[in-house]
Amino acid sequence: MENENIEESIFIEYFGKTPFIKILDFLIIGKDFDYSLTEIAEGAKVGWTAFSKVWKVFIEKSIVKHTRNIGKARLYKLNTENPVVKKLVRIHWEILKAETEKLFEEKVKKAVALEQ
Repeated sequence: MENENIEESIFIEYFGKTPFIKILDFLIIGKDFDYSLTEIAEGAKVGWTAFSKVWKVFIEKSIVKHTRNIGKARLYKLNTENPVVKKLVRIHWEILKAETEKLFEEKVKKAVALEQ
């Protein structure tokens, strides 16, 4: 059974819980690996019907690229050579960095307040 209490990524928090954003987030986080369509849908926690509709955009816009076949499964990964994808990855990590810095500053302020 899936754990519903798992926190969502900051990227999803910023841009919404749409299937497109959830798939994009999953692929950016795992950009060094290739996945089957089923693995992507499950990893992004997107239903198959929604995934199938959105996946067409990923292919048409060259957001992903086919890497290899394993049996009947076609594997894909994020197309990090695509200039738009490069910018999306940069935005993803900039948001993560900003939020991490904000959390760090809050913890430092709390620690300083406790010392006083």
